Amino acid sequence: MKTLLLALTAPLLLAACGLAPVKDTSVNHLLDPTIPERQITGASPAIAISRPALPSYLDRQQLVSRSRSGGGQLEMNSYHLWAEPLDAAISRVTAINLGRLMNSLNIQPVESFVTLDYQTLLEIRVSRFEPDSPGNLVLECTWKLQPVSGRVADTRSFLTHVPISPADTAQDLSGRTAAMNEALARLAREIASAL
Repeated sequence: MKTLLLALTAPLLLAACGLAPVKDTSVNHLLDPTIPERQITGASPAIAISRPALPSYLDRQQLVSRSRSGGGQLEMNSYHLWAEPLDAAISRVTAINLGRLMNSLNIQPVESFVTLDYQTLLEIRVSRFEPDSPGNLVLECTWKLQPVSGRVADTRSFLTHVPISPADTAQDLSGRTAAMNEALARLAREIASAL
């Protein structure tokens, strides 16, 4: 019985010895603020930034691109992944950029507030945040600064095209990430000008 068992398991053991571990070749990307750092001392304005509404095709771990051939086709970059959910990254980076522009320690993602210590809620609705076929990063969204108490604020439209570095390739999407960071900085500057 032992001999039969050994004869049946020996090929499996030998095959297992020849298997090498699979190397993870995925790259994790993180959005970063690009407004220059400075010492922040102010406490106002107090703004909470809600997680932006994203189209469902962008709300995934993979970086998404529109196909260069057009026709509404999307390409999922299986080896280029977000290090955090994209909506959380957008609210985090927008909070940092606005905080630096407005010199306020109280501009934070809404989940960072323990109580309703903010006066205004920034709501963002993203409709596009990906490269277009000419090689630009497109950020198209609407936003509004909704006072906690008061009438409903007007919604404003925002559209920007940021050139993506020609060095950006399917293997290295760092130029795309840099363009996304710049697009969010442009959005923060527009919001800051309305405060």
